[in-house]
Amino acid sequence: MRKQGVIFALLALLFTLLMSLPWLVPHMGCTVLVGLLPLLVMERLATQYKVKRFFWWHYGSFVLWNAVTTWWVGGATVGGAIFAILANALQMSVVFGSFRWVKKRLGGALPYIYLAAAWIAWERYYLTIAQISWPWLVLGNAFADTTSLIQWYSVTGHLGGSLWVWAANLALFGGMVALSDGRVGRWTWKARVAATAGIVAALFAPMIWSACLRFDEEGPELEVVIGQPNLDPYQKFESLSQEQQDARFLAQLEKADWPADSIAPVLVLGPETLTASLFTDAVGENPSFLRYQAFLQKHPSARLIFGASSYDREVSFSPPNPCSYDLGSLASGKRTERLYYTAHNTAVLMDAAGRYDLYHKSKLVVGVELTPYPKVFIPLEKILGGNLMGKDVGNGPEGASALFFATEGVSAPAVAIGTAVCYESVYGEFCTGYVRKGAKLLAVITNDAWWGNTPGYRQHLSYSRLRAIETRRWLARCGNTGVSAVIDPCGRIVKRSPWWEEAVLQGRVQLLEGQSFFVRYGDMVGRVAVFLFLLLGSAAIIRRFKK
Repeated sequence: MRKQGVIFALLALLFTLLMSLPWLVPHMGCTVLVGLLPLLVMERLATQYKVKRFFWWHYGSFVLWNAVTTWWVGGATVGGAIFAILANALQMSVVFGSFRWVKKRLGGALPYIYLAAAWIAWERYYLTIAQISWPWLVLGNAFADTTSLIQWYSVTGHLGGSLWVWAANLALFGGMVALSDGRVGRWTWKARVAATAGIVAALFAPMIWSACLRFDEEGPELEVVIGQPNLDPYQKFESLSQEQQDARFLAQLEKADWPADSIAPVLVLGPETLTASLFTDAVGENPSFLRYQAFLQKHPSARLIFGASSYDREVSFSPPNPCSYDLGSLASGKRTERLYYTAHNTAVLMDAAGRYDLYHKSKLVVGVELTPYPKVFIPLEKILGGNLMGKDVGNGPEGASALFFATEGVSAPAVAIGTAVCYESVYGEFCTGYVRKGAKLLAVITNDAWWGNTPGYRQHLSYSRLRAIETRRWLARCGNTGVSAVIDPCGRIVKRSPWWEEAVLQGRVQLLEGQSFFVRYGDMVGRVAVFLFLLLGSAAIIRRFKK
């Protein structure tokens, strides 16, 4: 029994190592192609030896994997990190546990097909409708620093990478089981060749496909100037006033090498939440907005995108939504009207004439920006006392909306830019919405300083590379403390800034019009996985009741 525990512990550690390397070490994505084998071997041994309470072994393995790869969340919120690690690992274990239940009722390869389908279906749920969503460890993200192998994400999206991971691991595991059971010796030579060819194809066919894909669309060029002000978010308002912060940001931009052609359009990027207290019914009166406008008047062909903490104000007899803040009564009488406001994390596009467009972030960070299931959690907050969760609830219908880059009077047509605010850049199919609404360029504005010098900001940068491949768009990224970057449609980082330094990054991007298969048709892999999960799950349930 003790020997068995040692073997399980070693397999759990090997699983953690192989599955964590792609998120921690550049160009190590291929380790996930064998990373699930220790877990599958552990489960097979547990079945053979009828191990009781095996749940704790696979749950512990998932906890270790989550902790090793995402411990850095604790730099922003220790409680949030613990919850994310334990809750995400629990959901993984529920999926794995359901596979063990199905395995008792369906024979052959069907339970393993169910396992892959159920896992990918769960990832799709995380990426689409889940309010408590933490898709950081979607298996397809493992190749974010190995982009030469995954150019086909423009067809499948990153859930295609998850499918590759499961196909490779299950093919190898099937071969190992056949060898250990002695079945290979009873196969004909044709069966052996077919099995070997299947394993080789599962491992290497996607790599060959990627090498054969070529992307050569070109479009008009656009100069990009990215300002990285390097403001410590924990001391931002204690050490510097908003006016001083604006002055630092604009002083950086002045150092840029502005084009000699004063009519050539230029896109300027500032980071997420660069300014505060921007009221949406009085944007043009905001002091920061006026300072930026004065700067743009020196460069009239430039357009600026920056992040702001914005607020909608509304007078009403009752809260407009469950997360609105009550600012007090405005009138007396039989019924008292009150002033409410709703906070947003907003991207603002503006020009020298004071015209602007707003986009409110709609994929929000749970517990920091979003109270999930507000009818449940807000009353619970009141019972426990205090504001335990964030109350930024987005605005309008869910979905990506491109900012309109107006270029009247400039020698270029008007351009739409898809601007993902921070966490939104993790959601692949969500970002295709920008392109479907006309975006010819993607931008990401973010603030990754909350986690400090940890793997977190590097992982977040690498996910932008996946979005560039999936949408086949150039991508300009601005981070408050870095890393800011210019990324081409093949996911290659053309230019990047240093981490935690003031910097101005300049580069050229191209404005493209074509739509990738993934943009046009969406997440086909996830949809098929959901269908197979429901089909095989239903078959197992029917078999259970028939018996």
